[in-house]
Amino acid sequence: MRDVTLYQIFQHHIAQKYLNRSGLAHAIAVAYHAYHLAKDHKEDLDIATKAGLLHDMGHYTWYRNGKWDYDLYKQNDIHPIKGAERAHKLLIRLGENPIKAKAIALAILFHTDSFLPSNDIVRTPLQQIVKWADEKDEEEGGMHHYRTIDNERAKNSIIRLDTWIESELHNDNK
Repeated sequence: MRDVTLYQIFQHHIAQKYLNRSGLAHAIAVAYHAYHLAKDHKEDLDIATKAGLLHDMGHYTWYRNGKWDYDLYKQNDIHPIKGAERAHKLLIRLGENPIKAKAIALAILFHTDSFLPSNDIVRTPLQQIVKWADEKDEEEGGMHHYRTIDNERAKNSIIRLDTWIESELHNDNK
């Protein structure tokens, strides 16, 4: 039994704000990649998909002279730090198990090396899965953040992923 579903997260106004800011289509694609990778590596599907969905909710848009500046973003980015904090707070507010909320927040924190002074961090298998899931959907110059998805399709995609997770959990309990 899950305390919080992806759909409950998706419906929350705070999630909507940050998922739309960082790219809802990308967030959903990463959640799907995280689901498949977690299944392949026998990791927690629920935690992996939630971390995949929320992984970029710490994004800040870096503009110079009214235009998106990818170099400025790369130079000053701390979105994994902000995202981990925002996701943890949101999940606790929604009633997520605190141990799961922490694991999700840490997977978000370590989903990229962009803010780290060096690339020598050792990730847990779950953290590595979220990193790989994000990398599978990346596009040159951060363009993956600008793909769009209509709200009905996004909702149906989230519900489908929830159904898959519930089915797997049900099969595991047999």
